[in-house]
Amino acid sequence: MPVFFNDTSAQSQLKHKLKLKEFLTQSILSETKKTSRLQYVFMSDEELLSMNQSFLNHDTYTDIITFDLSETKDLINGEIYISVDRVKANADKFKVSYAHELHRVIFHGALHLCGYKDKKTADKAIMRKMEEQWLKKYAKTNHFNFEL
Repeated sequence: MPVFFNDTSAQSQLKHKLKLKEFLTQSILSETKKTSRLQYVFMSDEELLSMNQSFLNHDTYTDIITFDLSETKDLINGEIYISVDRVKANADKFKVSYAHELHRVIFHGALHLCGYKDKKTADKAIMRKMEEQWLKKYAKTNHFNFEL
């Protein structure tokens, strides 16, 4: 399966990786895309800030940076970098579990690679709707409770 999860200095504590890989692959297929390679890297705020500054010239903390390395529209090849620190802070801020927020961000990155945007208000609403759909479907198909 061409989906990979790697921790750097920050530990994601991601569970059920095989089920998540299968879900991502199937969900991406449902968007009429195929996964060539999808790499998730979990890191600290400081590590992701450094990437944000170096590659995007943004001097702000963020929860996720997605790099689309695809050479064709139907074959996904991407790298997704996630700040575990931001995910934890946002889980507290939005009053959801860490697992819920971590999966939301994981799905957010994959949805970007499927072509969903989030800069405009209308696009952001569609992105949130898709994140929620994927969260609900993942929880239902894997008998997973995000509140545990």
